[in-house]
Amino acid sequence: MTDYTTVSIPKDLADRVEMTIEGTSFSSTSDLVRFLLRSIVIQHQQHGKLTESEFTEITDQLRELGYLE
Repeated sequence: MTDYTTVSIPKDLADRVEMTIEGTSFSSTSDLVRFLLRSIVIQHQQHGKLTESEFTEITDQLRELGYLE
């Protein structure tokens, strides 16, 4: 069985995420956060330390998808 921990985000962000994931394969904010964190961790593991440009590229892609302001 997998152990879990809690991550806190502002309520207004959680509300925006809920609206964003409507009609997607993500069933909850937690699903989206797990996906995003896994993506970043996998990128880091494949390339070693994440460079500033790689981090910027990831955040730009998330912003374009509407997940970040």
